[in-house]
Amino acid sequence: MCVGPMWRLCHWGPFVTLFLILYITTLSVYCDLVYWPPTFDSYGSIVNFTILSSWIFFILFNYFNAVFRGPGFVPLGWKPEKDEDCQYLQYCHSCKSYKSPRSHHCRHCKRCVIKMDHHCPWINTCCGHLNHSSFTYFLFFAPLGCMHGAAVLILTVYHQVYKTLHYPRHRYPHLYKPTLVQYDVIHLILTFLAIGFAIGVVMAVGFLLFIQMKVIIKNETGIEAWIKAKAVYRKREDEFIYPYHLGWRENMRQVFTWSGKPKSDGIIWPVADGCNQYTLTIEQLKQKEEKRLRAIEYIVIGDYSGSWFPMTKGFCTCIHLPFTDEPRIKINEDDIILVTRWKKYWLYGELVFEANKEGNSENKKCVRGWFPSRCAIQYNVADYPEGKSPVNKKDK
Repeated sequence: MCVGPMWRLCHWGPFVTLFLILYITTLSVYCDLVYWPPTFDSYGSIVNFTILSSWIFFILFNYFNAVFRGPGFVPLGWKPEKDEDCQYLQYCHSCKSYKSPRSHHCRHCKRCVIKMDHHCPWINTCCGHLNHSSFTYFLFFAPLGCMHGAAVLILTVYHQVYKTLHYPRHRYPHLYKPTLVQYDVIHLILTFLAIGFAIGVVMAVGFLLFIQMKVIIKNETGIEAWIKAKAVYRKREDEFIYPYHLGWRENMRQVFTWSGKPKSDGIIWPVADGCNQYTLTIEQLKQKEEKRLRAIEYIVIGDYSGSWFPMTKGFCTCIHLPFTDEPRIKINEDDIILVTRWKKYWLYGELVFEANKEGNSENKKCVRGWFPSRCAIQYNVADYPEGKSPVNKKDK
């Protein structure tokens, strides 16, 4: 049974990641013993084998650091020291605390994450303030190790196939010297799989490394980049200055330190001239307020179970799914939903009134997600006779 941070390993993401790391490493080392085994006659073979065997240490060290250290969470019940500063922060109803600057609530971790960039299924936790450097080091060493391993694997396959086809054992027995390990057809098939896995890791993880380096150099997470982009185009009286860009060198020093711990405590952040601790949170609050003003109330006319493939809602609804991992919400007839995003077959919004539940208060937990557009229509109180609105009936 997984207890404490160990539970993060009990997930398909870490299972797949560790399987790929161990599989590629094992086949690479095995093939190296076939193709260029370490001997004192060749110091190059010893150096090659040592480096090849060392990659897994650097990869797993940073991987487990990122997993077990975690991103860092805002303490439950946290609020700023000065009560008047609460007006500049968002309140999280799930954590019963205010969100500190640069923190966001993760629905997977079920906590407010400090400097949240994204939730990564491969480490089964968020990439955030405390584990950002370890996560980036992991993304750096994994492609390097896989490139080295892929080179050994490809050379081994080429050498074994070429030698077998052009120099048969029965005609050139002197070329087939005893090796430390055997290599047959099964090993050949396993090697081809390892080559595919290694190349895939180099491409996919290399791309993730590129994205993370952009995040670090600019000192803006993916969420903050989205806030910044909307701030530039939002109607405003003054020019928006992103508060956390301190120059690319200082931005990198904020994450990469000799101690392995980031510079900031996760609550107070160094900011650019002309900005304060709440510059970005104030901007985010204004954007959310404008979003609420644009939102439209819809009333549910058909139940929806929250299924990702609602076959009863039509074929087109099933094949035009929202390209996101955001949740689907269960809704019932006469529920009221505040819709903020529209697609042809799906709507996204917040459930503001549940017809079948008592206690529809402002302090209830926020429920947001996608639901089929055919399940709801735009809500207008004037369309209902006096006292017949589902909200009025519930109030009575």
